[in-house]
Amino acid sequence: MTLHHRAPARDTLLNSLGFPKAPAQTRVVVAMSGGVDSSVVAAKLKSEGYDVIGVTLQLYDHGAALAKKGACCAGQDIHDARRVAERMGFPHYVLDYENRFRESVIDEFADAYLAGATPVPCIRCNERVKFRDLLETARDLDADCMATGHYIQRKNGAARAELHMAADPNRDQSYFLFSTTQEQLDFLRFPLGHLESKAETRALAAEYGLAVADKPDSQDICFVPNGNYAAVIEKLRPNAAEPGEIVDMDGNVLGRHKGVIHYTIGQRRGLGIGGLGDPLYVVRLDPDARRVVVGPKSALATTVVPISEVNWLGDQPFAGEIPVMVRIRSTRPPRPAILRPIDATRAEVELLDAEEGVSPGQACVFYEPDSTRVLGGGWITLRRRKAA
Repeated sequence: MTLHHRAPARDTLLNSLGFPKAPAQTRVVVAMSGGVDSSVVAAKLKSEGYDVIGVTLQLYDHGAALAKKGACCAGQDIHDARRVAERMGFPHYVLDYENRFRESVIDEFADAYLAGATPVPCIRCNERVKFRDLLETARDLDADCMATGHYIQRKNGAARAELHMAADPNRDQSYFLFSTTQEQLDFLRFPLGHLESKAETRALAAEYGLAVADKPDSQDICFVPNGNYAAVIEKLRPNAAEPGEIVDMDGNVLGRHKGVIHYTIGQRRGLGIGGLGDPLYVVRLDPDARRVVVGPKSALATTVVPISEVNWLGDQPFAGEIPVMVRIRSTRPPRPAILRPIDATRAEVELLDAEEGVSPGQACVFYEPDSTRVLGGGWITLRRRKAA
């Protein structure tokens, strides 16, 4: 690939991406999934005169993907991204990241699930593939920045670039981007984060004449058809679905199950142990003993959440007691808590009100109180403490 030399800009005014030069002299790599969001980002930047390069990642076997709708990065999506690039007149490349994706995302997903956790592979994909490997590729292409279609905002703070929730709370993706490092944030741009609704995005797509203007949003994890985690685990790890016992919190056997991988913490339905009076919920998974532990709803409540692999984006030192708002599941609103760092990468979060169904493997994302700023986050570990 031949890279042209760009003369220094004379204009010291900042362009819309924050650089002191003309858009034509600003190279932007756009991560294109083939969906409407990233397509609009690429088309918008191209229409504003930026030097745009579109890149789409091939993350897994297309043969399995072509017939499946509702997932990102499938064969049809690559085709759609290419069509957008052709219409808008910018170069587009497809990079084969299949091996990296399997090693960095799929294998850990399978192992974590077998260990009784409930992983969030989309976060790992952003962290280890899109914002690490693809970002390095963007630097290799002599790009000034990389833009994505994520609904999150990057704002210039007093000390550094800050990560903030999207303007549209219904589209906000901050939970899935908590592990973005400060160095990555300095290089990244999120042109859709300020939009008030998805309708605005689709209107822009129609304005640019993009065929994906009415394309449905992706719903599933790209390698988990129809949300059936267990089926994927059985395919990746044969013999993983070994039967075992369903026991209460005292160890009394209440029934049998067909494999721990078929259960998640907080699950009530499908246990096959009805007629016992009060409803029972899955409160713990013990993969080593092949046991599913059930108990009353009150047993799910916890106030103390151990966190590992912390990524801290705050201005203050990561020490002492830090008042925060936290989100412990993508579908739940932030709630008040106290963050107590243990060391540079571990912490304990004390929720001011008990939360039910805190699951190991999920993310715990920190927000600044009375603000939209994302202060980072970490991963919920296997140790749990029940609320008093």
